[in-house]
Parts: sequence; structure tokens; C-alpha cells
Amino acid sequence: ANLKAEAAWTNKAAAMNFKALAMTDHGNMFGTVEFYQAAKKRGLKAIIGCEVYVAPGSRLDKKQGTGGMRDVYNHLVLLARNEVGYKNLVKLVTAANLEGYYYKPRIDKELLSRHAEGLIGLSGCLASEVPEMIIKDQPDRARAAIDWFKQVLGPENFYLELQNHGIPE
Repeated sequence: ANLKAEAAWTNKAAAMNFKALAMTDHGNMFGTVEFYQAAKKRGLKAIIGCEVYVAPGSRLDKKQGTGGMRDVYNHLVLLARNEVGYKNLVKLVTAANLEGYYYKPRIDKELLSRHAEGLIGLSGCLASEVPEMIIKDQPDRARAAIDWFKQVLGPENFYLELQNHGIPE
């Protein structure tokens, strides 16, 4: 990550009297140390996270589904709630790169269930499982996914995101 850009973001957040600021790289945590240092320097609580890619089956599967590349992964935002969560996030991202890499570094639900302690999950963007099921008019599958994340992360640690980007979906 670019330290100058992170300093600009943390400066802006501090000038706006933010108490905390989060950073979620896509599929990696390369900017974590620089972000943490820049946030702390400005008196901000640094919330460390990652927008991970979740394989629909096993992270070890290296083949496309019937829908092409869209079947290879979904997005999921994970935030470290505490030090245990940070360590689990590091384990997940490391395994995603070493074991699950197929076009993107991917985890799977089995791995997430083993390293869920201390993590907060956000349902994510349109490329995430829950929104995808809603768009496909499959509310039962969307509810089942929400229930799974609530059971694994804890009901107080999974949140549905709403984003308005000016597109119909």
C-alpha cells in the first residue's frame, strides 16, 4: 500500500474527528502495518480487515463451475474485532494465498469456521453470496447463508451491508 495515500486518509479522518478508521484490502493484508502506524500516529483506532474471496465449495477445488469465472468465488468483508481476530484473519489470508489460490486467493467456509473467533463479517457487495442470492430471486438461499454466517461468527458479529451506487441492483 502507498504510505502517502494512507497518511492522507488518516489525516482526513483525524481532521473530521473520527475515532476509528478501517482498511480492507482485497484478498491480502499488504498495507496493514503502514495503515496501523499512520492511524495510531493520528490518534485513530485502526480497524484491520480484508475483503476475502470465498470459494463456493472447497478452496482446494481448481475448476470453474457451469457459470464460468463467477462460480469461482464470492466476496466477504472480515474485520478483526480483537487480537485473536487479527491472528485468525492472518491465518485465513495466508491459507487463501497458499492453499486456495485460483485466479484469486480464496478461503472456504470450512476454513472460516475454524478461524472465526474474534472476527466480524459484513455481507459485502453485489459480488457476495447473500446479495447474489437476492438478485437471483433465491431468498431461501440468502437466508440460509445469513444463518450460516451468524452461527459461525456469532449473531452479534455478522452485519448486512446496504450500498447505494446508483445502480438498480
